[in-house]
Amino acid sequence: MSVTLLVFLCGLLIESCIAGNENAMVKEQIVPEIVDTAPNEVAEITYPSGAKANMGKILTPTQVSGQPTIKWNSDPNSFYTIVMVDPDAPSRANPFMREWNHWIVGNVPGDDISKGEVLTAFVSSGPPKDSGLHRYVIFIYKQDKELSFDEPRLPNNSADQRANFSVRNFAKKYNLEGPIAGNFYLAEWDSHVPIVHKQLGIDNI
Repeated sequence: MSVTLLVFLCGLLIESCIAGNENAMVKEQIVPEIVDTAPNEVAEITYPSGAKANMGKILTPTQVSGQPTIKWNSDPNSFYTIVMVDPDAPSRANPFMREWNHWIVGNVPGDDISKGEVLTAFVSSGPPKDSGLHRYVIFIYKQDKELSFDEPRLPNNSADQRANFSVRNFAKKYNLEGPIAGNFYLAEWDSHVPIVHKQLGIDNI
């Protein structure tokens, strides 16, 4: 096989993957409800249970109950921001709390999230009972430099200030590039959800 043909085939494969990512996010209306364009790269998102996000695969709150590891094609000399939201709070049919802020880590050097600056402490999926499937979306943005964030620091034991977040506005505010990578899954209520709600002080829903 010639080098030219190999390069051509690789280009087709990349274009196919990008189109697939975009189609999945358009199908679930993540584009344009949350972001204007889909990321080119699918981030590898793995939970402590072993469950993996896979562009719309249905997972249970039990499976995604811990903070995930995330891998993408990162530059070790650059900084990134990780954002996780639920645009379907309290339900996709009536999302008056859109978007629910589940997790934000800024100033991540390369892909080492443990060394980033936690703006919003991670809270796992907690879709209310009988609210149907929720979309849980994780995006990675590239920063042009190390940033000074003026966001409130949100702990993992309170629901205060988590509702009505906007990924789009947040990215614009800090001039973030992307999203350059991302992934998402769908989940609905299971027996783990009351634990999450109790942790947040909203165990009445």
